[in-house]
Amino acid sequence: MIGDRWGVSESEALRSYPCDDFVTSPTLEAWRGVTIQAPAEVVWPWVGQIRLAPYSYDWIDNLGRRSPHELVDLPEPRAGERFTTAAGRKLGRIVSVTPGEQLTATIMGAFMSYVLAPRDHDTTRLLLKVVIQTSPWVAPWLSVGDLIMARRQLLNLKLLAERHQH
Repeated sequence: MIGDRWGVSESEALRSYPCDDFVTSPTLEAWRGVTIQAPAEVVWPWVGQIRLAPYSYDWIDNLGRRSPHELVDLPEPRAGERFTTAAGRKLGRIVSVTPGEQLTATIMGAFMSYVLAPRDHDTTRLLLKVVIQTSPWVAPWLSVGDLIMARRQLLNLKLLAERHQH
């Protein structure tokens, strides 16, 4: 499908993700990934901070409000909590968390898993998989739209984690 992969290897696309447990027959599966020059313990707080803002194109999904560029002292994310806040609205919910390793959430019928895969002490792969059961006619449009927004989100998280690392 157009836009179903960005920045992931074949083995990363083939691995299992926690979101797979929530949608057994998805019509859309999309994988995104970025390499971050920072250890997982530096990256993880930024993933948890998605609860405060989308970290994508703020002018689109946050009505121009800037996503925080400094870490806020947040407790560890927990299943049942809201997933994110966009345009002043609390959206989605967290369905599964393994602190320091993965956060899985649902929003607008989609389930997504953010997975941290340490490569070595100073490098982490941040992987994102999105699954949804939707019309086969809608899936390609969702895939392209998600690619644009998720790519920006992962690149912003990379920038912030690397800046925080140094």
